[in-house]
Amino acid sequence: MSKEKNDAIANNKKASHLYFIEDTYEAGIELVGTEVKSIRAGHVNIKDAYCDINKGEIFVSGMHISPYEQGNIYNVDPMRKRKLLMHKAEILRLEKVKTQEGYTIIPLKVYLKRGRVKILIAKAKGKKLWDKRETMKKREVDKRLRQATMY
Repeated sequence: MSKEKNDAIANNKKASHLYFIEDTYEAGIELVGTEVKSIRAGHVNIKDAYCDINKGEIFVSGMHISPYEQGNIYNVDPMRKRKLLMHKAEILRLEKVKTQEGYTIIPLKVYLKRGRVKILIAKAKGKKLWDKRETMKKREVDKRLRQATMY
């Protein structure tokens, strides 16, 4: 009985600051060559990544996977579009989200699950400037409350 671990290889820390996260979906990712080895080594960045739907298929753009050092000729473009593997019904649901004003689909986390690379993507609504300020104030109040209860 092996224990299943979902250790994050890469997190999108700015996502909770810039967006209201509404729904999350797990998706596989279509990788080629030595990209998996590079991801396992932790050489992946999803900070500026976003998802796009084209002809019933979902792709992640802006995701940077560094070339594998021992990969030589098998390395591919680090910033290429990568296809995400999801059920058709989930893609159709997300396609409706893209048409709504202020909504986008962003990757939150890259992790391994049973030896496969997975991406946690989210339906997110962009925050306005005052929302960001409000979040920062709330975080500051929570921090002070925690410090006050410690003493």
